[in-house]
Amino acid sequence: MPSRLHFGEDDFLRCRFAISPLWETQDAVRTLKRPERHGYHALWLRRIRTAAAGLDLTPLWLLMPQRGHSPDWLCPPPTAAATFEEEIAAVRAADPEAARADTAKSLADTPGALQSPRGRAWLADPARMIRELSDALEEVWHTLVEPDWPRLRALLEADVAFHSRRLAEVGLGGLLPEINRRCGWQARTLTVQTRGEHERRLGGQGLVLMPSVFVWPDIVSTFDPPWQPTLVYPARGIGGLWAEPDGRTPDALVRLLGRGRATVLAALDEPATTTALAHRLGLAPSSVSAHLTVLRDAELLSARRYGHQVLYEQTPLGMALASGGGDH
Repeated sequence: MPSRLHFGEDDFLRCRFAISPLWETQDAVRTLKRPERHGYHALWLRRIRTAAAGLDLTPLWLLMPQRGHSPDWLCPPPTAAATFEEEIAAVRAADPEAARADTAKSLADTPGALQSPRGRAWLADPARMIRELSDALEEVWHTLVEPDWPRLRALLEADVAFHSRRLAEVGLGGLLPEINRRCGWQARTLTVQTRGEHERRLGGQGLVLMPSVFVWPDIVSTFDPPWQPTLVYPARGIGGLWAEPDGRTPDALVRLLGRGRATVLAALDEPATTTALAHRLGLAPSSVSAHLTVLRDAELLSARRYGHQVLYEQTPLGMALASGGGDH
């Protein structure tokens, strides 16, 4: 069934990209319950199996129906490049009555949930419900997601950098069908083939474009008012997300640049931050930062700011060196 989002003149000026650690946290929980999502994350699932078994995820799963509504208040669209701490603080500050109505709508989509002891308790005391679910999400974040967040954030930032360039090249109408094969664009209307059917005029709010590591193979096309309309889509490159680097850097590149700088340059086949690179390569952030400065001064790398982060990527010259520096 298709969802349709209708754009007005002002909506084109208010479209933006966003990354949400809170979204990745709640969707990691959803992935644990849905075998059809396990394919790309088998290595991660094996690694976190014991830690996940120590968490009580039942309350969160109760609000994740296979088909139907999940509460928007529990994971609202991010307003900026927010940290998890900022996002969970907004969840804790949710209006209890609005959260109650949103939760009741979700519980109604799971047979028996509305009349279950937990469902009745939540609706009777929504303030307590907000505390319990916020605590559960925070525990999941610290246990399952935060240890790998530098790796996840690097992938998501690389997706935003790529699609930002494509937006500049082909415009919004050209970009949206590229983001996912289930997206179509015609006559200022975005049509998304999803499990639910929605019809919404953006009304000057614009659209949030949000890549996600864990949403594959699904795509989420909107949030109910008053939340800003949002398109959550699978990020590029998730197939190699959990693969460990092989540690091989071409010898010719090492002789030219030295091992440290050659390793950093070769690792930037996708844009990344200093912290993400240090985490991936097992190097001190200060050492990586020094190598990045030298490589940028030599015009082998470029840097661009995204929110509070600086993304580094290979220039054409750096790309040529990294790809052509192998032994002959």
